[in-house]
Amino acid sequence: MQLSIVVPVLDEAAGISASLHALAPMRGLGHEVIVVDGGSRDGTPALAAPLADAVLASPRGRARQMNVGAAAARGGVLLFLHADTALPAEVTGALEQALASGARWGRFDVRISGRSAMLPVIATLMNARSRLTGIATGDQAIWVEAALFRQLGGYAELPLMEDIELSHRLRTVSPPACLREQVLTSGRRWEQRGVWRTIFLMWRLRWLYWRGAPAEQLAQAYR
Repeated sequence: MQLSIVVPVLDEAAGISASLHALAPMRGLGHEVIVVDGGSRDGTPALAAPLADAVLASPRGRARQMNVGAAAARGGVLLFLHADTALPAEVTGALEQALASGARWGRFDVRISGRSAMLPVIATLMNARSRLTGIATGDQAIWVEAALFRQLGGYAELPLMEDIELSHRLRTVSPPACLREQVLTSGRRWEQRGVWRTIFLMWRLRWLYWRGAPAEQLAQAYR
């Protein structure tokens, strides 16, 4: 199994070097790391270049950036990783076991770093909801067979909810492998906006999405 790790970035200079250094062991095993920049103005691409197999430019938008990275990927499995998320040490073994069992896509459980005592609760609820519904979010490091991803046309280029929309399509092919190994993601989004405010906002946006609200409208509300 060769893995292609696709990392969409935008103005991540403060943390991109540490994030990519953490992926160096994966590159040492023959996996590739592809960084896709959406127009950073803080020097992110230059910092990423020595630490990735490729640094690509794309129009801004996480879905677009991930599609650009996937198009250039050589691996048989794509893993989409947020710049502020770290993979578990046992990632390769976990994926190989899942693929050997017949899984074609999936995600990891998530932990959220930060000061708030609510963040572990949020992570637990995210993991439980995902396991119940078969819907994965970007924070959980979605992975998918490259052939299947391309067969389904990749990410819909939505400004928000692109991970949920992809999960719905992937579920029609097979259920996800909900891996117990944990990725660690930053809680900065919750702490900057306020934990409870962010929780209620995300619940509201998902309810509106379920009701058929356009993704563009939801993105405006999110911003």
